[in-house]
Amino acid sequence: MKINEVSRLTGLTAKTIRFYEQKGVISEPERSENGYRAYNECHINELQMIKRSRLVGFSLDECQTLLDMSRNPNRRSADVKQKALEKIAEIDDKIKELQAMKTSLKSLASACPGDESACCPIIEALSSNSENASMRTED
Repeated sequence: MKINEVSRLTGLTAKTIRFYEQKGVISEPERSENGYRAYNECHINELQMIKRSRLVGFSLDECQTLLDMSRNPNRRSADVKQKALEKIAEIDDKIKELQAMKTSLKSLASACPGDESACCPIIEALSSNSENASMRTED
């Protein structure tokens, strides 16, 4: 099957599919005599797995690892679960970081009069050399 059909079936653009192929994330499709890529059901499955893995936060490198694990009949589900648990911890850390950013912005926004004057605590805090207490985030 040609790339346009694969694109339609997976919801990925042809450019994305070629990128995944170039990076070696998906298995290389065979080439027909005229040079066109000939994709099969295996490629559809790989691409759908990548798409779903990306949707839950896995990086492309992590997707490659998961694909490699899926191809290995001797894989251990404990190893796959560990990858998922590591991703959950990473997401939790990002949520904490985003919450701290939100708290800082809320504090800055509440300090700003939001009127016609040029005085703006938000600009002052963002451009100041000294670290404003409301701008601190936990490391």
